[in-house]
Formats: sequence, structure tokens, C-alpha cells
Amino acid sequence: MSAMTQAPSEFQAAVAALRSVEPRPEIELEPVRPPQRLAPWSYALSCEVTGPAEVLASGRLVLLHDPDGQDAWHGVLRLVAYVTAELDAELASDPFLPSVGWSWLTEALESTEASYTALGGTVTETSSARFGDIAGPSQTEDLELRASWTPLSSDLKPHGDAFCQLMASVVGLPPVGVTLFEQRSGS
Repeated sequence: MSAMTQAPSEFQAAVAALRSVEPRPEIELEPVRPPQRLAPWSYALSCEVTGPAEVLASGRLVLLHDPDGQDAWHGVLRLVAYVTAELDAELASDPFLPSVGWSWLTEALESTEASYTALGGTVTETSSARFGDIAGPSQTEDLELRASWTPLSSDLKPHGDAFCQLMASVVGLPPVGVTLFEQRSGS
């Protein structure tokens, strides 16, 4: 008997809903080994995406399930999102970047009609300088978003769709069906 067939039905339904998410072509979404000690049951998806200006982002969406619930969760399911992306120096210097980064998440949850409670998290900007034999650009700017929330049902497809929408926003992909025009030379 596999571990999944022994899992509580609510967790099985939640995992099935996440597996049903069909991301847009630019987004690579795949199951990865979840953390083992945060809850009795867990499932995780890894995400990679590259935006139009070669902005790279990676992320992870983790589903936690504790049949007994946890007070801080206000439920028995918890979703945890982690996103990190490279930024250009101009965007990284924007004082509103943390608020904008957080709005990408909240607007994605709203637009997919994902029902949730107990949303919390952080948006962090980092600047790193490399020295010596470490390869890569001498200075990099990054955005890191960490968030968690409690879905109000095991239908997690809207939450998975919101996570994909968040990843698209982080790298600057236009909404599905909208085409970006390149700047014409001489204009």
C-alpha cells in the first residue's frame, strides 16, 4: 500500500487538486520531495519560470496537513509559498517593491477566487556582492517572498493557479492572451 493510499481523504483530495493545475507554457511546475517534519502529511511543488526580460524566478508551494489541526493555522490544511527572483537594479531600488510583491500574491488569490484565512508572510529585498573566485555578476539584487495561508477547503486548484499567477507576475509575464510588443528601433 502506498503512503498516499494511507493518507487522510482530505489530504488526498487536496493533492489531487494541486496535481490538476495546468500552468501556462512558460512555467515549469513539478512535484518535489516535501519537508518531512512540519506536519504529519505534506506535498510540494517546485516552480521555475523565466520572464520576457530574462528575469529568473524559482519557487515552491508546500501543502501541509495535520488532521488534528494547529491553532496558528486555523484549520487542518496549510499552504506555504516561497518565491525568489533576480531583479534589475532599477526595480530593486523602488521603495514600494515589498508592497507590490505582496500585492502580486493577494491579487492572485483574489483573481482565482481562492478562499483562505490566516494569510501572513514577508517580502525581502537583498543585494549581494561577490568577491574572489565566486563566479557570476559582481552584484545581484533579489526579491524573496515567503507566505502561508489556510485554504478553507481541500479544493486547492484555485490556490495552485494563484501560485502560478504569482510566479508569472514576479518575472513580468503579461496576463494570458496579452502579447508584449518589443520596442521598435528608431522610435
